[in-house]
Amino acid sequence: MRAMPTPTCPVDGGTLSPSTNSLRCEKGHSWPVVGGIPHFAGSADDRSVPAHDYSATFGLQWQTFPRTQLDSYTTVPLSRDRARRCLGEALWKKLHDADCSDVLEVGCGAGRFTEVLLDIPSTRVFSIDHSSAVEANLANFPQSSSHQVARADVRHLPFAPQQFDLVFCLGVVQHTPDPAETIAKLYEQVKPGGALALDHYTFDLGRCTALGVMLARSILKRLGPETGMRWSNRLVDALFPLHRMAGRSDLLQRILSRISPVRTYFHHYHDLDDKLQYEWALLDTHDALTDWHKHIRSKAQIVAMLEATGALDIEAAYGGNGVEARCRRPLAKVRVE
Repeated sequence: MRAMPTPTCPVDGGTLSPSTNSLRCEKGHSWPVVGGIPHFAGSADDRSVPAHDYSATFGLQWQTFPRTQLDSYTTVPLSRDRARRCLGEALWKKLHDADCSDVLEVGCGAGRFTEVLLDIPSTRVFSIDHSSAVEANLANFPQSSSHQVARADVRHLPFAPQQFDLVFCLGVVQHTPDPAETIAKLYEQVKPGGALALDHYTFDLGRCTALGVMLARSILKRLGPETGMRWSNRLVDALFPLHRMAGRSDLLQRILSRISPVRTYFHHYHDLDDKLQYEWALLDTHDALTDWHKHIRSKAQIVAMLEATGALDIEAAYGGNGVEARCRRPLAKVRVE
């Protein structure tokens, strides 16, 4: 079996060699290894992750709710169904039929999609995240011959270009500083003939008229991770009973969503019991109210970003959290002498 892609120095692309609790390239750039996880996030001048960077709230979130969205925990295939829909049936089948597929999972969080990807036979997954969520991911899915974890910035990925059969990035692009740059960096990692799958928030009447969310977010996202989580939890505790009373009524939940900053799924995920509904409300309310970047793009804009990379077979559709898209890098041309 071919060797799994190995990290390279994100500053100069050089080969990394183990040193004392670190990885070091020939030009002297050193990257710490903490708890078995290489840390590549940060700039070339300051390779530590700032305490309050834009992803810090996500790190706290996934360490607080490390298993909430795992299908093995809910016993409902919500993550598997979403991943399969975003990949499309042809690519889903191709992955299952392949002898070996190397997957770069960007923005792995605690591993809701890591679990799905690792469940595909002969798939090897490299999971990265900008935040401390990598610790929760590693606890859920230890490193092995088929799974590696690293902390890294999507803008400075620690891999040589074009090494992965699939680059998979759900729930991430809209939260990065520059979605177009992020998509371009993701596409760089796709090998010839390989695929990129991603999603992105889109223009939505509910999102644009959710006054409770907009007001609460304008305050909570500035409070810092721990304080923001305390207040989002308090909002859930106060308003969750009201959402539960509305139950599966789509109309009542839609009305509530305009004024309440709390996110619930009684009308979407009927198979989740009250305990799981409460956990998902805590998690997603915090997610919605404390993210620093929340970009919105149309399907046409996402397609244009993918076209700018030179991708082929671009497919995009409205669904899930907004726009779900996938594309393919062309096969390398054979040069005839």
